[in-house]
Amino acid sequence: MAEDAKKDAKKKGGIWETVKTVFWALFIAGIFRTVFFQPFWIPSGSMKDTLLVGDFLFVNKMAYGYSYASCPTIRIGAIGLNVDAKDICGWLGDDDSRLLGSEPERGDIVVFRHPVTGLDFIKRVIGLPGDTVQVKGGVLYLNGEEVPQEPAGTFVEEYEPQGPLGSRPRCENGAVGQGADCLKSRFRETLPEGRSYNILNIATQRSDNTNVFTVPEGHFFFLGDNRDNSTDSRFPQAVGGVGFVPYGNLIGRAGSVTFSSGGSSMLQFWTWRKDRFFKGLE
Repeated sequence: MAEDAKKDAKKKGGIWETVKTVFWALFIAGIFRTVFFQPFWIPSGSMKDTLLVGDFLFVNKMAYGYSYASCPTIRIGAIGLNVDAKDICGWLGDDDSRLLGSEPERGDIVVFRHPVTGLDFIKRVIGLPGDTVQVKGGVLYLNGEEVPQEPAGTFVEEYEPQGPLGSRPRCENGAVGQGADCLKSRFRETLPEGRSYNILNIATQRSDNTNVFTVPEGHFFFLGDNRDNSTDSRFPQAVGGVGFVPYGNLIGRAGSVTFSSGGSSMLQFWTWRKDRFFKGLE
């Protein structure tokens, strides 16, 4: 009997030690994710060809300081768990508040919290507070000045389902069959500060011509590099767009791709894009 009691006590002690180990591991991971870096999968093609569907990266949360958006939103539909970032870190203040804050530079690739839905988006900062932004004929204008574009060849990808969502790319060369080349015209855009990056064109559409936007103080204007396939600041929040993004909604800056997979799961090693591992972003 005494021997059985010892075994039971040892078993209970082992279970408790396991629970404590898991708790502290999750606690440390949560602190790391909240304070330093946030993992982010690219789910859509709005930032091609800078970012591809299936790219995986870590977002630097220290780049712009900390706001309520720095805390994670935890949604687990299966058990009805829905804890918003504001529920955890609302004490940090409203949308204009940041601790150790610094503003992004034009051209930074930023993960931010959508002002209405709370979902995480990733786009490029184009307009700073006080700027005017307009797109005319697919060409970007900043503060009334045309932003230069130069032809940079053609972006080619296979027409097939991409990523876990199985979305298919839009093609400039029209409807193509499974496995065929999907083409998009590529241009090199250079911002006034000298930063350059590739943008893509698919078709002539309404978003190629916009009104003049004046970026309010404490807000930023974002565009996707895949201009004809991006829901961004050109579209008002009232119709599902992004609109102007408050300073407090910035989560962090993306600097490089850590890992990339072209399949529906990262376990499909034959779809890994090894040439994109640790690839720096422009």
